[in-house]
Amino acid sequence: MSSEPGFDLDAFLPYRLSVASNRVSRLFARRYAEEFGLTIPEWRVLAVVGADGTATARAVRDRTGMDKAKVSRAVAALLERRLLRHAPHRGDRRLEPLVLSAAGRRVFDAIVPRARALEAELTAALAPAARAALDSALALLAARAAGLAEEEAGGPD
Repeated sequence: MSSEPGFDLDAFLPYRLSVASNRVSRLFARRYAEEFGLTIPEWRVLAVVGADGTATARAVRDRTGMDKAKVSRAVAALLERRLLRHAPHRGDRRLEPLVLSAAGRRVFDAIVPRARALEAELTAALAPAARAALDSALALLAARAAGLAEEEAGGPD
């Protein structure tokens, strides 16, 4: 019996977003990430670095919302597999941006068309207006969550 009368977990937005995200991530992993021996966090790091050209671990955290430890483990694994490398930075080695290695670029280039195909499969059930509304709603929710987190932390991260 619920201690909160009338609480419908299946209608609770954070729960629904989490379930949808987990299901899509597992589907993606089964179809593509496993073929390339990547975990979902490793794919997310590779995707950010590949899409942006370079990125620091902090930039990956900021862009993906993943926690520091998860990003750190993923970066370490990708560096060990030589899918990423550090680009030189004058002065502080901790600020060296990550870049795709040649092998990382091949993996990225092989997965991206498949990722886009999966996106097309998932969104095929949405009319163009519904897709636009979803894109807008997700952007607004992400911005609002970031704003609330910033307020709770007492300022920008």
